[in-house]
Amino acid sequence: MPLSISTAALTLTLGTLILAAPAHAGEDPADGHGASTDQKGGSDDDGIYAAASVQYSGAVTKSGGAGNVASSDVNWTPPSCWYAPYLGAKDFKKKMSGTIESYKNNPDITGSAGSAVGEMERHYEDDYGWTDTPGYKDYNVDKDGEGMFWAGVENPNEPDYLKRTSCSDLPFWVDNGEAPPPQYEEAITSEMLAALAYQHMELPGTKVTLAPEAITKVNLPTWAWLDKAVFDEVQATAAINVPGFNIQATTTAKPKSLTLSPGTADATTIPADGGCPIVDGRIGEPYAKGKAGETPPCGIVYRRSSGGETFPLKAALTWEISWTGTGQAGAVDMPDGTIEAVQNITVEEIQSVNR
Repeated sequence: MPLSISTAALTLTLGTLILAAPAHAGEDPADGHGASTDQKGGSDDDGIYAAASVQYSGAVTKSGGAGNVASSDVNWTPPSCWYAPYLGAKDFKKKMSGTIESYKNNPDITGSAGSAVGEMERHYEDDYGWTDTPGYKDYNVDKDGEGMFWAGVENPNEPDYLKRTSCSDLPFWVDNGEAPPPQYEEAITSEMLAALAYQHMELPGTKVTLAPEAITKVNLPTWAWLDKAVFDEVQATAAINVPGFNIQATTTAKPKSLTLSPGTADATTIPADGGCPIVDGRIGEPYAKGKAGETPPCGIVYRRSSGGETFPLKAALTWEISWTGTGQAGAVDMPDGTIEAVQNITVEEIQSVNR
């Protein structure tokens, strides 16, 4: 049965009323809509009662913010928003019917907004639907415990407001063990969880050991290396676990290579492209006494002094990223990730030195 107001207009109007707008991922479902990062799903004798949450574990930020890994693919982005389990039927009825009633009694809500509220009440109470969107009889309370209503969730780390709030469709029902309707392309998947784990991943810092350490000389090779302790693989996991819906994904990062940028055009990197690969579980080679006349496998030769100031030596460690998770038979590659660190290097105008 078609709506007397277009579906787009209904969604827009309700979004304006903050009735079907996505919730921030960290929002308590008692005060908003959608899933939360700090509320766990659960159940009691009457069925499912709590909103799902994306639960993070492993090498992830503790604040809930984005981690320190930048994707090497400028076109790769984690999901801006998604749809996830929200509430069981009885609790959804309590929440939504109360919200609808408050808007119906608000004298400021008239015209198309008032009509939209009436249409939504019919949608959830009187089996009133439209193409690809069935209606519900009494909020599906006769199916409580057999599924959940899903709702939109904002990714709070998405800076683009329009993208962050684009999962604004009305909450919809999904039976336990069933996939969400195909029109909801942003319904949460293990691949999306892998991307969120990537976004929250916190990798060890990239402090390169140098010899000479902080003050080097013009035309003298400066050795650079990273100790083996840096090269343990790092994992971050994101999961949603509620009765009837359990998915997870683990994103794994493995060190791949180090790229040095000397901070001035008057320098030569070793190798020439500045990329130092991993060899025998280490990048570069530690300097040892007696190697002053040798060329390091990873390093820099500065051709002029820093004039009493410093050059910003940037070290970018590239990590190979992959993920495994629910529904995947093996590891799936993701774009490489990088983390950067800057060290200030003083270069003095001395042609030789005893080491």
